[in-house]
Amino acid sequence: MAKIKSRQAMLALEEHERSLKLIDGTNEPVLALHRIYPTGHRTPPHSHSRVQIWCARRGVVLVSTADGRWMIPPGHGLLIPAGLQHEAEVISNVEMHSIYVHPDLFQATSPRVVEITDLASSLISELLAEEHQPSAFHRQGLVRALLLDEVNRLPERPLGLPFPDNQRLAALCREFLNRPVARVEIDDWAAAMGISRRSFTRLFRKELGVSFVTWRQQACIFASLPRLAAGEAVTNVALDAGYENIPAFTTMFRRMLGSSPRAYRQAARQRNGATSLQEDAVY
Repeated sequence: MAKIKSRQAMLALEEHERSLKLIDGTNEPVLALHRIYPTGHRTPPHSHSRVQIWCARRGVVLVSTADGRWMIPPGHGLLIPAGLQHEAEVISNVEMHSIYVHPDLFQATSPRVVEITDLASSLISELLAEEHQPSAFHRQGLVRALLLDEVNRLPERPLGLPFPDNQRLAALCREFLNRPVARVEIDDWAAAMGISRRSFTRLFRKELGVSFVTWRQQACIFASLPRLAAGEAVTNVALDAGYENIPAFTTMFRRMLGSSPRAYRQAARQRNGATSLQEDAVY
């Protein structure tokens, strides 16, 4: 089994290297690529000469830069500026649709997670189909132009998670991401760093740009996405994240994703080709 996983990782890395050469070498103004990566796959730090729109068709990906982390759940995409150094970790088997756009046609100043609309998804599928069934040049131009226009309209979702430069605080954040608990208190982290609550609060906001409570809530939702996408019950996921009741979890989830956790779970299962769905209470 270990040899099989090692072989899969090596093949995925080789595919990544070929993709980088293709992206930087193409003359096409808009390039669409379809890739599949196994759970646990990591891409080394790299950048592109083009703006990347990295869309998750299935699975969940965590993209990291020096300044933060962005989670791409199914049905969403991450806009990555040209020239930005980044790396990725596959949380669960991923089918990716990536669009690479010449920076003269589309600008992105910072990473942001967007929801992929049905129209955008269909247009991306059209571009990917051209690899096997080339369409007329005029049609290609129309599809690309409409896609770029639609990208400007995609609703942004707050799935970016800032990360601190302070090493001691960064260690606490990494530990929390591995085992998020919604009930953890500021005093716990302040004590771990050996500073007062007031000093910790100032440091946290200075380093991350948001309050500790806001970051903690976002991190808990981050951790719930792979489990919901895999079909786990909303109740179990919410309780494991430390929420005392499902409505509180649902409210935060709606604020970040724009839909209920049950609706998100159901949509993810449908994208994965599921034919049945365990019923949860509706919130």
